[in-house]
Amino acid sequence: MDKVPKIGIPLLVIALIAIIVVVKSSVTIDAGHAGVLYETLGNGVDSDEDALGPGFHLIAPWNKVIDYETRLQEVPEAMSVLSSNGLDIKLDASVQYMPDVANLGRLHNEKGESYLRSVLQPAVRSAARSVVGRYTPEQLYSSKRDAIQQEIFEETKKIVDEQYIILERVLIRDVTLPPTIKQAIERKLKQEQESLEYEFRLVTAQKEAEKVRIEAQGKADANKILSASLTDKILQDKGIEATIKLSESPNSKVIVIGSGDSGMPLILGNQ
Repeated sequence: MDKVPKIGIPLLVIALIAIIVVVKSSVTIDAGHAGVLYETLGNGVDSDEDALGPGFHLIAPWNKVIDYETRLQEVPEAMSVLSSNGLDIKLDASVQYMPDVANLGRLHNEKGESYLRSVLQPAVRSAARSVVGRYTPEQLYSSKRDAIQQEIFEETKKIVDEQYIILERVLIRDVTLPPTIKQAIERKLKQEQESLEYEFRLVTAQKEAEKVRIEAQGKADANKILSASLTDKILQDKGIEATIKLSESPNSKVIVIGSGDSGMPLILGNQ
């Protein structure tokens, strides 16, 4: 009976060690995440090793897994940049990105877990300074905002594509100009709008006047042609035709024979 406790204690120790090993060896990666295996007794993270995907994994208890979120992420970015004429412009932007899962080991070894702060954000700021510096405040405020947004995206993408970061888009949410410049631009835009509206009314009036003139000219030409075609012979023939039709009517009439060269009869009316 004394031997049972002596045997039970080692078994208990072995069971505890086994539980600890299993716990340390078990890794579960959530959906939308991936992990790089860090080999403590080896050379750290193997850049050529595929990342561990979502699910349950068993690893050596002395190793560890470094977790990275692989879903599309968005980070706000507030920047202060200079326009082409040296004015201070505030940009409120947001950047949508994700790590390149196929090169997650390289990203970890070369950039580290803080790649957003060390690579992506500096790239966006550098691209914004370069792009905005080519435009005036008026262009930034009105017509060129979409073009500027696209240019910042393209220049940032050139930088981060080789840094194992996938850039989805850069969105310019707001452009803040110095108050005096903003007011001056708004006054100018209002004046331009009023000028365009006046020109539109002027063109409309000119077109309406041209339409009336063309219609009047058409009527004048038609009357001129009609007058030229109504000879005495045609008028006499028309009068004869009308007299014949009246004479065929069953109603009684008084007909006065006309005098003059045409000699056309005159129908006075019904009796």
